[in-house]
Amino acid sequence: MSRRLSILRLFWGAALAAEAEYRLNFVLSFLNSFLNLAGSLFGLFLFYRAGAPMGGWPWEAALLVLGFFTLLDGVTATLLAPNLNRIVQQVQDGTLDFVLLKPVDSQFQVSARQISLWGLPNLLFGLAVLGFAAARLHLTPDRLLIGALFLLPALGILYSLWFLLSTFSIWFVKIYNVTAVLRSLLEAGRYPATAYPARLQFVFTFLVPVAFLTTIPARAMLGQPVWPLLLAATLLAVCLLTASRLFWRFALRHYTSASS
Repeated sequence: MSRRLSILRLFWGAALAAEAEYRLNFVLSFLNSFLNLAGSLFGLFLFYRAGAPMGGWPWEAALLVLGFFTLLDGVTATLLAPNLNRIVQQVQDGTLDFVLLKPVDSQFQVSARQISLWGLPNLLFGLAVLGFAAARLHLTPDRLLIGALFLLPALGILYSLWFLLSTFSIWFVKIYNVTAVLRSLLEAGRYPATAYPARLQFVFTFLVPVAFLTTIPARAMLGQPVWPLLLAATLLAVCLLTASRLFWRFALRHYTSASS
């Protein structure tokens, strides 16, 4: 573990040094994140303007869901997209060969090599929305801790879904459209899952578990039974993480490399 932390420090130090050369991009990223959040809030405002709660969720509770979505979107832009999108390019260019030749776990390398500053605004905005919603709902510190606990399995689920799809590039090199479809499906997490029709609720809970990323953590913070929800989210995260690991090893056995 200490060796991996040392490698991670070297990876991220080099990546941050490269990212810091383009400081204007951070300003543009901040503006883009602000406009995206403003658009999401405006959409919620238009819906609640009629006075009907979205899927039975009051305004402040829906803000909790949006806060979780914005926070996870920041994690995606900071860690997942810079790394997992590169797997497709590495397979296409043949540079995955160099990753496999290094004496470091290959999944660790392709998952943690890069870090981007441009996701930080969404991280900050997500925390701000969660804090505002929690204050309006008068949530106690233990409820905030519950939300933090749910972030761990949510991150595991999000990473696993993205990594599983990216691994398909071993067979299907140009798979950018599939990851774009995943991001589009994850956009549904902006709003409570119960706001969608019953069929979509089933899809977003059991097929593409978007509900476990945003809606279920918010439900737990609002007073729903915590431990059954946390256990279900943790089990799902563990199963998906295990599946992503096994599938990566299986895919590498079928990787023919750039020179073969």
